[in-house]
Amino acid sequence: MDLLLLGPPGAGKGTQGVRLSARLGLPKLATGDLLREAVTQRTQLGLKAQAIMEAGALVSDDLILAMVREELAKPAARRGVILDGVVRTIPQAEGVAALLAERGRQIDLVLFLDVSDEEILGRIAKRRGIEGRVDDAPESVARRLKAYREQTAPVLAWYQARGGVTRIEGTGTVDEIAARILRAVEP
Repeated sequence: MDLLLLGPPGAGKGTQGVRLSARLGLPKLATGDLLREAVTQRTQLGLKAQAIMEAGALVSDDLILAMVREELAKPAARRGVILDGVVRTIPQAEGVAALLAERGRQIDLVLFLDVSDEEILGRIAKRRGIEGRVDDAPESVARRLKAYREQTAPVLAWYQARGGVTRIEGTGTVDEIAARILRAVEP
């Protein structure tokens, strides 16, 4: 089963992706996590990604798709993956569809975590205090939300036109949101 979690920054994709991964026994593929690890390791890719992420911009589609291709080739991904915020542009959506088709697969379910901007800003401020992530600075968050609205929000319409999107109310406790997601995944 290949699942895609969509939603704005701070919607809970990472938190819910970890839970869903444990429940379904599928790896969670989050390019944000992979990029942050590359930044921490100070790899060449990490240094490039750091400048892009600090500016609040999105990493190029080609780079994201190369990372997805590499992850899908791993044995752990043979039964499926949970894509956490991977598809952020229509070219990425098309690219992921092609990468999965090469393996005789497709996105089985698209889940959109629907959360208000007010809730997102509060969550990110809390996360910044706990994790100290440089990409959670207020200026960076504002740029990421703007980039999301301009580049990522149209992806919803793309998926809706190709089979639909399941909207999940993304407010409440972590457990309440997880229960809503499980009802969508395991009806």
